Amino acid sequence: MEMFAWETAGKRAFSTSLPKELFTPTKRLAANQGLYNGFLAAGLVWSFLIENPEWTINIRLFFLGCVAVAGIFGAFTASRKIFIIQAIPALLAMLFTLLSR
Repeated sequence: MEMFAWETAGKRAFSTSLPKELFTPTKRLAANQGLYNGFLAAGLVWSFLIENPEWTINIRLFFLGCVAVAGIFGAFTASRKIFIIQAIPALLAMLFTLLSR
C-alpha cells in the first residue's frame, strides 16, 4: 500500500492518525517504507521455499524477528495499536515456529 496507493488507500488506512495534507509530500518516504516491507514479505515467503529444515526455521525466525522489532518500535514511537496489529502476530508466529521443531 505504501508504495503504490499511499495517497488513496494509505489515506483511508491512516486517516485517524495523520492529517490528509501530509500524504502527498510524504509519498516518496512511504514508497521507501513499502519497499522495506516488501523485502520482509519476500524473506518470509523464501523461508517456505527452503528445503533444509534448519535453515527454513532460522530464516523464518530472522524475518519474523524483524517484523516484531519494527512492531515494538512502532508501538513506542507511533501508536500502541501497531503492537497489536504487527508485533503480536509476528511473536506468535515465532512461538509456533519454535514449537514446530
